[in-house]
Amino acid sequence: MSRFFVSPDAVGAKTIQIDDPQDLRHMKKALRMKVGDEVDVSDSERWEYRARIDELEDDAAVLTILDKQAFAREPSTKITLFQGIPKQGKMETIVQKCVELGVTRIVPVFMDRTVVVDRGKMDKKTARWQKVAEEAAKQCRRGVIPQVDLPVNMDRVGEHLGEYDLVLLPYENEENITIRDVLRDAPEGDIALLIGPEGGFSEEEVEMVTEAGGRRVSLGRTILRTETAGPAALAMILYEREL
Repeated sequence: MSRFFVSPDAVGAKTIQIDDPQDLRHMKKALRMKVGDEVDVSDSERWEYRARIDELEDDAAVLTILDKQAFAREPSTKITLFQGIPKQGKMETIVQKCVELGVTRIVPVFMDRTVVVDRGKMDKKTARWQKVAEEAAKQCRRGVIPQVDLPVNMDRVGEHLGEYDLVLLPYENEENITIRDVLRDAPEGDIALLIGPEGGFSEEEVEMVTEAGGRRVSLGRTILRTETAGPAALAMILYEREL
């Protein structure tokens, strides 16, 4: 069943209104929906609904609420991924897979070994990444659409690490301590996960993160590509905390 996202103020006591032009085009042209069809709707904050289309016009759709439940698929563990910006189209894959797995927020980061250069088009790229996040959230029926931030420099990341209850730094030179080791002793709370670009972290970046309280961890015996490391680490965290 198709899922749509609305703001809480679009939800009334018995009805929901959808007026986003893209959603309306998708309902009518791609999905060929009609009055009487049922859909899933999320209020993007707490509740998800089963609803029936009662009116479907060019400027709005009015749905009658059939069922209301608290989010069933959102992880209780909030994870922000600070991802070193990779080359080519790898970021779209990272965003898609991490949204499917349950990430809360993604922050693209220019790191010391980032090859990509900001040529003034990062706002357009970020908009594309956000669209990928939206599509992935709808496909896997997330309760919320994770936010993809505009890219920042590594120095800005360091300024905000203190806001998290746990900071994890998967690092190829760490051979002894695993994510499982750290999570089993760490308190519950929000997690920051830092993943380097293709060339990995510089020694200065590792030092900065560890001085800020970050924990170096291993993801296993092999060295993972940057587009693999984020989803792998995310899956490991959620397995330990949620399953």
